Amino acid sequence: MTLFELLAEKSLIEKKDVAEIAAEAEASGNAEETLVKHGVSVEDILSARAELFGIPAKSIEGQEIPLDVLRFIPEESASYYRFVPIGMRDGALEIGMTNPDNLEARDALNFIAGKIGMPYKLFLISGEDFERIIQSYRSLSGEVTKALSELEGEFGGEGDVELGPALKESETKIIEDAPVTKIVATILHYATEGGASDIHIEPQEDRVRVRFRVDGVLGTSLVLPVKVHSATVARIKILSNIRLDEKRKPQDGRFSARIAGKRIDFRVSTFPSYYGEKVVMRILDTEKGVKPLPEMGMSERNLEVLRRTLKRPYGMVLLSGPTGSGKSTTLYAMLNELDREAYNVLSLEDPVEYTIPGISQSQVRPEIGYSFATGLRSTLRQDPDIIMVGEIRDKETAQLAVQAALTGHLVFSTIHTNNAAGVIPRLVDMGVDPFLIAPTMALVIAQRLVGTINPGTGKPMPIDGSVAATVERAFSDLQENIRKEIPHAKEVLFIEPTKDCPRGIKGRTAVFEMIEMDKMLEHVILTHPTEEEITKVARTQGMFTMKEDAILKAFRKEIPWEEVNKL
Repeated sequence: MTLFELLAEKSLIEKKDVAEIAAEAEASGNAEETLVKHGVSVEDILSARAELFGIPAKSIEGQEIPLDVLRFIPEESASYYRFVPIGMRDGALEIGMTNPDNLEARDALNFIAGKIGMPYKLFLISGEDFERIIQSYRSLSGEVTKALSELEGEFGGEGDVELGPALKESETKIIEDAPVTKIVATILHYATEGGASDIHIEPQEDRVRVRFRVDGVLGTSLVLPVKVHSATVARIKILSNIRLDEKRKPQDGRFSARIAGKRIDFRVSTFPSYYGEKVVMRILDTEKGVKPLPEMGMSERNLEVLRRTLKRPYGMVLLSGPTGSGKSTTLYAMLNELDREAYNVLSLEDPVEYTIPGISQSQVRPEIGYSFATGLRSTLRQDPDIIMVGEIRDKETAQLAVQAALTGHLVFSTIHTNNAAGVIPRLVDMGVDPFLIAPTMALVIAQRLVGTINPGTGKPMPIDGSVAATVERAFSDLQENIRKEIPHAKEVLFIEPTKDCPRGIKGRTAVFEMIEMDKMLEHVILTHPTEEEITKVARTQGMFTMKEDAILKAFRKEIPWEEVNKL
């Protein structure tokens, strides 16, 4: 019985069409593609073929094949004979084939199995799944697989690659020359090209997971064998110029590399975990430069408020938000807006992420006693006009920043709170007197990052039901004259996944809330500086919350509605 006859028997194609479809398939050389054209699903074709060949079918759609499985069969053999490794179960290698009656392929498979000394089990897979696995050979996984094969020979394939506490010259040479160098270089290359902001290398009990953070979301990009973990970490430590023999406590370092013709900086942090050192690398594309303020995603009103504040001769501007909310990017955009020829602008940073011409930027080093507080004292002796302090972390830095603003300097900094109204109570908790905050605070900004809609996609939904209720609730406590000015829309977009962009999100933008200081707010700070009271007064000014800013962006179809619900 032929495949076409079996499908006709199952009523998946018409019996009268069997000869015609068979002839068409023979002419095209691709039976699966021909049958799909005639309305037969890939699953039904796979099931029928499995029945004919007498071997089980397996779908591996959406499944990542680990590197230590892929490396059992070279890419050249897999492409030529059309079989690929798809998993390991009960000590046997699972093999996916598209054409099990190919005797030459069966002989090659028996030879490879004998060489690696491992039994195998055959499965029938679709042509689409086969092509996807072949593609993974050629991408990140593939390049690392080749390096792993070389590494097997170099280290004998036995146990972990361990480095002693006192590295000998020969051991250092192995790390620098070994294929592990290719593994690290490949990871860095694909993370950078893929638009990742961070790389996480995490040892686990039976594998090493490598994850990239893209658009704020972590995803596993590849899985390495445990045996290469120590050598991989050692290579990164050498690049970062941090101690190889210190594995018991966290370390920080950084290095630069040229990737695809661009200079990229990597900030490295190691962390001792139960199964070994975890490494996180923050990626800083120095050639992207600093974003101009208009590209930060601020509304016209917020941009006008900020630019007005930047022209003030003194005062304090504080940015609030969690780690990874884009505060540093906004700070750099603000610094870039200043007249650096007429003013003496200095910054204290940890670390210096981007360099801006005309600004004296300094890296603080707490381990040698050069902290934000000590640096701020020294900065004040440098005749500054404008000072940027990377972060207010303690009482001393907070008090010095306020004193600097009181004595005629414009001070920018960041602080960790949930919203803009929480900044004042946080400073009070740190021990700064309210009567010093009131005359110095110029502007408070809170921000978060939200995903932007993948261009050309998105399911339109009318603003009714729960969406309308959310909109009404959000703006309800604003004054009537302000509510009238809010531009409304008839519909918003919901996420629409596509094959090229499964998450439906491409890139990120910031949402803001800003509180500009005025006499009413100064009075509240002096009398009753609570978050609730500050919020109440700020709302009478017309302050939009971050959620409301997100709603307005959703009205403009810049972000999907799901991102509003995250705030």
